[in-house]
Amino acid sequence: MKQLIVALVVGLGGLGFAGVASAQEDGPCGPAGQLPSTLSRNVASDSRCFELRMYTAEPAVNGKGGIDNLHRRFREGEIALFEKHGAEVVAAWQRLDNPNTLVWMLAYRDRAHRDQVFADFRADPDWTALRAKYDVPLSIEAYMMSASDYSALK
Repeated sequence: MKQLIVALVVGLGGLGFAGVASAQEDGPCGPAGQLPSTLSRNVASDSRCFELRMYTAEPAVNGKGGIDNLHRRFREGEIALFEKHGAEVVAAWQRLDNPNTLVWMLAYRDRAHRDQVFADFRADPDWTALRAKYDVPLSIEAYMMSASDYSALK
């Protein structure tokens, strides 16, 4: 599947991130029965929709921005907000080969559920407040995935 390069003006989907995103966020994901036949081969019939997101933070300037503030934002509410709106946060990682990058994975029932979670998240006033408190310019890579039919994690 072809990746799109998206320049962020106001933010990716209204999330308020600055920078450039390499995104496949509009791509399909979920159970084999919900995918086009060209993508469903080898996909589990009971797969959830998985999203792998990599956020690379711009270096901090005068105490603002930076990877540490991004981690604070996640600790102090971003993870909880996604869970509040129905996403499962599978894991979050600190990349060691690029310490300015946080990698995390979310799981949803299917693609429609993912879209609803993000719409609800973006509209949440707690997100607006958290983003204002920890404004972190960053670039985003996002990948939508479905579990293979032999994967232990579905």
